[in-house]
Amino acid sequence: MIEETAHVVAVEGDHAWVESERRSSCGGCAAKGCGTGALSKVLGAKKQQIKVRNPVAAGVGDSVVLGIEEKVLLQGSLMVYILPLVLMLAGGLLGEVLAPQWGVGSEGAALLFGVLGLLGGFLWLRGYNRRCAADPQFSAVILRITPPVGMVKPVSMNL
Repeated sequence: MIEETAHVVAVEGDHAWVESERRSSCGGCAAKGCGTGALSKVLGAKKQQIKVRNPVAAGVGDSVVLGIEEKVLLQGSLMVYILPLVLMLAGGLLGEVLAPQWGVGSEGAALLFGVLGLLGGFLWLRGYNRRCAADPQFSAVILRITPPVGMVKPVSMNL
């Protein structure tokens, strides 16, 4: 399970709207000299709101930990990054194969079919995104409510 902290900004039935700070770097690097960290400083931190399942009945203002299954994140990443590229390459190869039969230049046909494959991948991805949005398996869930920052649980020192 991949986890992220967020703050609840609204509650709608068994769902909650949470706000988290979008980070463009891992935040774990002590070097502070990587390109991603520098880009993060230039662009600044941006907040985003998402609707998540709320089985723990978190309320507005609560700090919470969100979770999503690794399998779901990996599957989504493959679809977003790999599928359009594979379809673009397949389209380009198809254009190159069909060009001699049509009596046109292979470069132009490869380019045209490659762009069509890429656009087809984006269109398929749009439908896939709509199907996933309706499936609760693909949405984040609030795992637990965390105490506010600065609140320390007292520790008993009985010896």
